[in-house]
Amino acid sequence: MILKIDFNSDEAFYLQLCNQIILGIATEAFCEGDPLPSVRTLADQIGINMHTVNKAYSLLKQEGFVKLDRRKGAVISLDVDKLRAVEEMRQDLSVVLARGICRNISREEVHQLVDQLYDLFLNGSPDQRE
Repeated sequence: MILKIDFNSDEAFYLQLCNQIILGIATEAFCEGDPLPSVRTLADQIGINMHTVNKAYSLLKQEGFVKLDRRKGAVISLDVDKLRAVEEMRQDLSVVLARGICRNISREEVHQLVDQLYDLFLNGSPDQRE
């Protein structure tokens, strides 16, 4: 998986990087034990400051997606406490669902979208059911 930064996005660079790595884990582009590039290497590859990459790696460590090892660097590690992960997801989804309700998106449309995205992450291709 190639990590890229959208320099025109309003989203902070470190968050873009975190989100791409999390998506990479979900789609199995990154697996348990896979090393991530060193802070310096990744910063040079994508054209951002090393401190930005370091901030992204630190946040991923806090959230339980990577371990930081002085010898190995950042390594994918999925030892996240499931209850904490579910609660974080609940909080994130609450805002997303509230926005959808404000835009008259139906329960059925939400379920269909969630099913499609879930299938995409698990199988590599979205379920085309209508």
